Amino acid sequence: MTASPLDPIPRLLGATGEPLDLAAHLAQHGPAPRPGAALVATVEEAGLTGRGGAGFPTGRKLRAVAAQRRRWRGRPVVVANGMESEPLSRKDSTLLDVSPHLVLDGAVLAAEAVGADRVHLCVPRTRAGQLRALTAAVDERRAAGLDSVPVRVEAAPHGYVTSESSALVQWLDGGPARPTTAPPRSHEKGVRGRPTLVQNVETLAHLALIARHGAQWFRRAGTAASPGTVLITVTGAVRRPAVLETDPGTPLGTLLRQAGGAERPLQAVLVGGFAGTWLPLPHALRRPFDREGLAPHAAPGAGVIAALPQDACPLAETARILAYLAAGGARQCGPCRFGLPAVAEDVTALAEGRATPELLDRLRHRVGLLPGRGACGHPDGAARLAAGALTVFRADVERHLHHGSCHRATALAVPPATPTEEWR
Repeated sequence: MTASPLDPIPRLLGATGEPLDLAAHLAQHGPAPRPGAALVATVEEAGLTGRGGAGFPTGRKLRAVAAQRRRWRGRPVVVANGMESEPLSRKDSTLLDVSPHLVLDGAVLAAEAVGADRVHLCVPRTRAGQLRALTAAVDERRAAGLDSVPVRVEAAPHGYVTSESSALVQWLDGGPARPTTAPPRSHEKGVRGRPTLVQNVETLAHLALIARHGAQWFRRAGTAASPGTVLITVTGAVRRPAVLETDPGTPLGTLLRQAGGAERPLQAVLVGGFAGTWLPLPHALRRPFDREGLAPHAAPGAGVIAALPQDACPLAETARILAYLAAGGARQCGPCRFGLPAVAEDVTALAEGRATPELLDRLRHRVGLLPGRGACGHPDGAARLAAGALTVFRADVERHLHHGSCHRATALAVPPATPTEEWR
């Protein structure tokens, strides 16, 4: 964890990173205050933004849900999103293991702030041990009378797009966990037609600390534009893959060193996860890991830095990721059903040395057609990854086009490209 010298208070992962049960949580953080609706203004002053990838201002989202309640007879609903569908990310699952009560504090405080009468904590059903531990934590809090709003742990289907907010809303309503078109947005009409606040679990943990320590305390870490700390997963060809808590704006090179440094020479890093962007080395090492430092070519996204070694084929890595994204889409619109598989097949042909100049021209055309045309943002992320690879690895593209496959190995942990069929 990296913290300001003025900030001796441990934040999300605590001083040791060891799991905290309820007694240890209360000993370290104390009981949560009950600011109610006043918390919204404090969160706005703190500048907290969503940590799930989009980076939307949290205070604005809280205010929007609270405003909808005044127009709506039913009480709002809070959904704590712990799905973490990005395959390279481990930050949310680590947070739920280490600081579950901080997340639960934040979820209940958010519910009180917007006037909600229930909280759903959604976690992949594939994490059976974590589901049992979280259910036990909720039961312990209920027995202690800590929470004014009931919390229910939900074992949700796990796929790449099932963590999208509208997919969770639809699943909680008894439908398939597939994204839906908007409007209406979930803050307008979500679970059971009620205004619904969907927040990433890291965001809620920060909210719990802001309620305790205030907006100015939160701003002691990070930058003026990106205050607070962030959780980042550093993976790939590093000696000690890890989840780090750090200040936004920390250079990429520093974060790689905090994960033990490169285990062998690197050629690039993938920032933001599977829907992210490749950045070439060594130039990227000085880039601050925040929205301002990575713009305009990249964004923190899901908080992932994946180090790609020189002995791996970047086109083969990109092809495997695109095949996974094509198989994991909801397949309910043209870009997802036809566009993504076609792009994945073309990049695979390029990686395997089967491409022609005509195929490359077709690939670039197809990639350009994907953004902004899907029912959700899934095709946009795949297009960003593909377009970035064709630019950053231009020399590799030329070699594969004219000399065939390089037969280099792959290095990143990409799941098999199997369709997501368990939507309910």
